[in-house]
Amino acid sequence: MVVNIAAYHFAVIDDPPTLAARLRERAEALQLRGTALVAPEGINLFLAGAAPAIDALLDELRTDPRLAGLTAKYSHSRVQPFARLKVKLKREIIAFRRDGGSPLHGRAPSVTPDTLARWLDQGHDDAGQRVVLLDTRNREEIGYGSFENALTLPIDNFTELPEALAPHREELRDATVVSFCTGGIRCEKAALWLRADGMDNLLQLDGGILGYFERVGARHYDGGCFVFDERVALDPQLRPLHDAAA
Repeated sequence: MVVNIAAYHFAVIDDPPTLAARLRERAEALQLRGTALVAPEGINLFLAGAAPAIDALLDELRTDPRLAGLTAKYSHSRVQPFARLKVKLKREIIAFRRDGGSPLHGRAPSVTPDTLARWLDQGHDDAGQRVVLLDTRNREEIGYGSFENALTLPIDNFTELPEALAPHREELRDATVVSFCTGGIRCEKAALWLRADGMDNLLQLDGGILGYFERVGARHYDGGCFVFDERVALDPQLRPLHDAAA
């Protein structure tokens, strides 16, 4: 069984090439495949391999004080879903291209999967406000599934989100808006930036859809969650849509 992880961590990285070289060396030695992005604002990992190898890499990365808080979301497949290992240097670990979007000194308020599920069960948050779910992913991803009745936007790139959301902001003023994405990384940026732009009723879903699947499962979710490898999507039980040996 192959272990798949999605992991990111925002931190000030003053030596991205050094960290990328070290990450590549260890991942190659551990026979891991996937994609690792390193930028001045942190790291973003999509990796797969044997469980001991995954654990060894994460343990080693966490010895770096900058990455001590690195957490991962796990799923499994019968076959390796990546063709090779790619380690890339980037300006951002998720491109948003707006000043003030990197959560290096604090993050936007969040809601846990269990709390969100309870709010959706009761039809409002704990203050009696209606809850609107905001999907920050692109239209291709949304095609594989999303939360029931979520606000989805016709975007192809994450950088288009603020402009696409602008026409809806007035109608959302009386709601508690919960933003979500695959694993949480996009909402770390979008929620922080949008709140600074005056949308102070916006929260982010901790752990994204994958974290929700881990804690809650399929409640209030329709379909699967697109992932960026040969599995294509995961269902709410974190099973791959495509797994060649299944």
